[in-house]
Amino acid sequence: MPGNRTAARRRAPRRILVIDVGGTHIKFRVDGRGRIFRFPSGPGLGPERMTRKVLKRAHSLAYDAVSIGYPGLVFHGRIAAEPHNLGTGWTGFDFAAAFGKPVRIVNDAAMQAIGSYRGGRMLFLGLGTGLGATLIIDGVVEPTEIGHMPYRKGRSFEDYLGERGRRRLGTRRWRAAVGDAVAHLSAALEADYVVLGGGNAARLKKLPPGARRGDNRSAFSGGVRIWQQDGATLRLPGTARGQR
Repeated sequence: MPGNRTAARRRAPRRILVIDVGGTHIKFRVDGRGRIFRFPSGPGLGPERMTRKVLKRAHSLAYDAVSIGYPGLVFHGRIAAEPHNLGTGWTGFDFAAAFGKPVRIVNDAAMQAIGSYRGGRMLFLGLGTGLGATLIIDGVVEPTEIGHMPYRKGRSFEDYLGERGRRRLGTRRWRAAVGDAVAHLSAALEADYVVLGGGNAARLKKLPPGARRGDNRSAFSGGVRIWQQDGATLRLPGTARGQR
């Protein structure tokens, strides 16, 4: 009901600590502005160590709640599978107890997609250590596992578009693979536009037709927006088809 949604927004926390968990770095800041803190991640980093490092660096920051963008499968706000590029122990870890604050968790590509969204049907592809993909349809967020779907020669989209694929192919052939994959996925998913984010998006000299470059800082505004959602479904308020 509209009244309930309005009340929920009034109860939304004012200051959000947003944590963007990546395969090579952890980045965090309060809300969508101010200083960005960062430290290395990697295969040895588990959730307890990550939380301890964030709390040590964020001891002087004031915040009411926490958003976490996680590089893996998140189902109904819970981590559902261990990450490919980090340590273990993420599934079942109690982040709310560790931080002593309310916590919301979404896929990391979904968090940047939410911050990049301008309405309509948007496909977001995060070109980083792996490949994150999120589809947002008229404000409803649909994280996907497109990266692990078969693409060519027995390899997945992530095998081609992720960092390992770039190193195997070379940057020139990797760029061509990105363009080809964007064309196929955009047509199959009937996207109005595509946003290319992640650290490797900067390596593209020319963007594929219908695509724009995302800003990695959009993850922080996305982490704030997930506390403004309507109801149980991750639906972004104030969005309509055709806005970009």
